[in-house]
Amino acid sequence: MTDTTSTGSTGTSLSSTSTSTSFSLGALMRSPAAGAFMGFTLVFVVFAIFGFQRNFLSIGGVSTWVNFASTVGMIAIPVGFLMIAGELDISTGAVLPASSMTVAIISGVYGYPMMIGIAAALGVGAMIGFINGYIVTRTQVPSFIVTLATLFAVAGLTLSLSIVFINTTQTFIESPEWAKSLFGGRILGGFRSSVFWWIAMIAGFIFFLLYSPKGSWVFALGGDEESARNAGIPVRRLKIGLFMLCSTCTAFAGVLQTIQFNAATSQANFGMIFNTIIAVVVGGVLLTGGFGTVMGIVFGTLTLGVVQQGIGYTEIDRNLSFLIIGVMLLIAVLMNDTFRNLATSWSTKKKK
Repeated sequence: MTDTTSTGSTGTSLSSTSTSTSFSLGALMRSPAAGAFMGFTLVFVVFAIFGFQRNFLSIGGVSTWVNFASTVGMIAIPVGFLMIAGELDISTGAVLPASSMTVAIISGVYGYPMMIGIAAALGVGAMIGFINGYIVTRTQVPSFIVTLATLFAVAGLTLSLSIVFINTTQTFIESPEWAKSLFGGRILGGFRSSVFWWIAMIAGFIFFLLYSPKGSWVFALGGDEESARNAGIPVRRLKIGLFMLCSTCTAFAGVLQTIQFNAATSQANFGMIFNTIIAVVVGGVLLTGGFGTVMGIVFGTLTLGVVQQGIGYTEIDRNLSFLIIGVMLLIAVLMNDTFRNLATSWSTKKKK
């Protein structure tokens, strides 16, 4: 996977790097996944030691933080793709409740088939993503501002429409058995279906970034947009596609949550915004774009899950989880670029 982490100002440099398959310690260390894995290992060992007596390593303990990580991870990976491409989407905190309420109102309140409700929810997500991407590519407004505006607009629209259609901001849904089993069931003693959907998405995203030509386009876009455009990469279409991917994955996560918990709320989930960005940054994605891996984001998400959920299995004050996350995020931001530069210098010296 080290081939996906190389950065460069042009698509050509990325392509030449991705074709190299020889093992290199420098290339391994350059990978954001390496640092993210080491961080996850350290956090996991510490919590395993302090939480051993409270069954942190039991099926119930592991499933608690893995289930949490699966929901965050479904959103974090496409958010990471956008950050690699030099953009950002914070409207996810509004897309999540919008999709949840869509499936709950259509299939729960009005009684339409569950597949229609799910399709409508995913359609809402895709439409919001398209709007984000279209505005970003057609104007000079930064994606942070565009998606911030979308966040509040969609959140307000969701609240208003909920009152119009069902006269309340939250509702319950009774899902059919097949939907409950496929999207909201529990497997192997506590792992939710979302975990296995997440694993499937990880495989698909790795294939996209490693083996699809569009994978190198994402890195080229984050490295130098103008060079990417001159190289023939459809920059506008790619950006719109990435925004739509992000919102659609968020909508799917919202559908899973609704079916899992048999309920939906129209309140914006601001916590999800921070969780996904933290997972991406801890996973080694540079804020400046052009650098990151899927597995790095996965390890960053798992690390966040251990800290937020696993702390309940230890004697550590739960309020300290925010302190741990803050310190962890700061270290990740400080080390991501430094770690890469040191590894690159080491690799250059070896070639000499």
